[in-house]
Amino acid sequence: MPYLDVVVIVLTGIFAGIAVLSTSRITAVLSLAVMSIGLTASFYLLQAPDVAMAEAVVGAGLSTGLFLFAIRRL
Repeated sequence: MPYLDVVVIVLTGIFAGIAVLSTSRITAVLSLAVMSIGLTASFYLLQAPDVAMAEAVVGAGLSTGLFLFAIRRL
């Protein structure tokens, strides 16, 4: 089980780095969505399912949709 924690944390960090270093707005938003899914998995592995559900809904769902809508309007 600890190996899964390390894999999730490393992948979350990689996608956070991609979001920061990306020059494309769409790539940055999608990598933030994947990072949020990684955070959701991390919270679930830490036995906090309520926080994981909130992160999944707000982080991966609403924020990604709002960012994509804003990019489309630009």
